Amino acid sequence: MSIFKRKKSTKSEVKFADIDGLPLEAGDRVLSLRYDLGECIIINTEEGLAYESVEKKTVVSWVKMVEAASKNQKVRKL
Repeated sequence: MSIFKRKKSTKSEVKFADIDGLPLEAGDRVLSLRYDLGECIIINTEEGLAYESVEKKTVVSWVKMVEAASKNQKVRKL
C-alpha cells in the first residue's frame, strides 16, 4: 500500500484537424501558422503526412505543426 495513488494514464490522441477543428486529409490546401511556410498542400511521405509549401517547396512533418494546447494542427484550412 502506498501513500500516493498513481493516476491512470490517459493518452491524449492528436487529432489531424486544423486550428478550428476541421478535419484534414492528404490533398487539402491549408495556410501554415508556423515556420513562415504560407500556403501549403498536405502530402503523403514515407514518414507519414507532411506539409509542402506552395511558394518555397519546403516540406515539414505534421508532427512539428501540433499545437500543444489543443492538440490540433497549427494550420487553417483554405
